[in-house]
Amino acid sequence: MKIEKKTFDFLNKLRENNDRDWFQANREIYEISLANVKEFIASLIEDLSTFDPHINTDIQAGKCLFRIYRDTRFSKDKTPYKTWFAAGISIDGRKLDGPEYYLHIEPGKNFLAAGYWRPEKHHLDAIRQEIDYNYDALVKALEQGNWSLSDLSTEDKLKRAPAGYNEEDPHIELFKLKSFILYQSFSDAELTSEKSVKLLSNVARRIHPFKSFIHQALDQ
Repeated sequence: MKIEKKTFDFLNKLRENNDRDWFQANREIYEISLANVKEFIASLIEDLSTFDPHINTDIQAGKCLFRIYRDTRFSKDKTPYKTWFAAGISIDGRKLDGPEYYLHIEPGKNFLAAGYWRPEKHHLDAIRQEIDYNYDALVKALEQGNWSLSDLSTEDKLKRAPAGYNEEDPHIELFKLKSFILYQSFSDAELTSEKSVKLLSNVARRIHPFKSFIHQALDQ
């Protein structure tokens, strides 16, 4: 299973013609591309289920997919469609309040991420506490997948120590994180290759010890 070149062609054309008239005229191509992405996600879910106990083959690809329609109500950008396909893969599809996988398919900007993006306060507190108590376990989990602390995403990182933590704490840069994510980028050629699912699942397997550390922090 792979992402078809026609799927990337559709997304490239959508970027150039991001309006409702063009989209409606090319809806059949969109539906074909969407079906390709769904099949790809289903194959990826099957691979993930072989090593991640929080993923099983009952998860429906369609429930993992995010809508292609943009919410433009509060945005200056009024283009109606996203120029990518994306999926959140978890036991509850894309709606999980916890660690998950995220797949982003966009020409020149493909990536697979895993971890916990912007956890609610009670979960953020629990993760920070786990790091405080079991810092060595976090480092070990990262090293198991050949990652390091510097690989963690710093998106939305706080500039100051959060309440209850001191700037002098040796692990303060970790406590400033508001998301706990690892990710790997992929070229269009990699996703259109016959080995694409394996390439993604191999990266997910490397991230899995880190993802398990977060599950442990949340008693999941």
